[in-house]
Amino acid sequence: MAAHNELGKIGEQLAHDYLVQKGYEIKERNWRYRKAEVDIIAIKEDVLAIVEVKTRSTDVFGDPKTFVNKKKINLLVSAIHKYVCLKGLNVEVRFDIIGIISDGKQTRLEHVEDAFYHF
Repeated sequence: MAAHNELGKIGEQLAHDYLVQKGYEIKERNWRYRKAEVDIIAIKEDVLAIVEVKTRSTDVFGDPKTFVNKKKINLLVSAIHKYVCLKGLNVEVRFDIIGIISDGKQTRLEHVEDAFYHF
């Protein structure tokens, strides 16, 4: 597995552990619909949190959370619409980003709730 893929898997596990610690119930990881892959689907207090995890080894090229573009947002929205319909859910849906910078020595994690409204 390529180093960047391995770093991504580590980041997703860190995000998962962080969310569980914060009281989220993880419903799905790496859920796929058509061309979309949703990193984490979690629920807390009747809010379905759709979490995109971006992990980088450095912030030289920018903050990890800024790497979610309009195409990715559209794919996630479409996928979650399908997910909510398939599961028959009646919950508020929120799209979050967890940005992680981990150079092997230090790790910094930032959780941005309702992230798509902050760009």
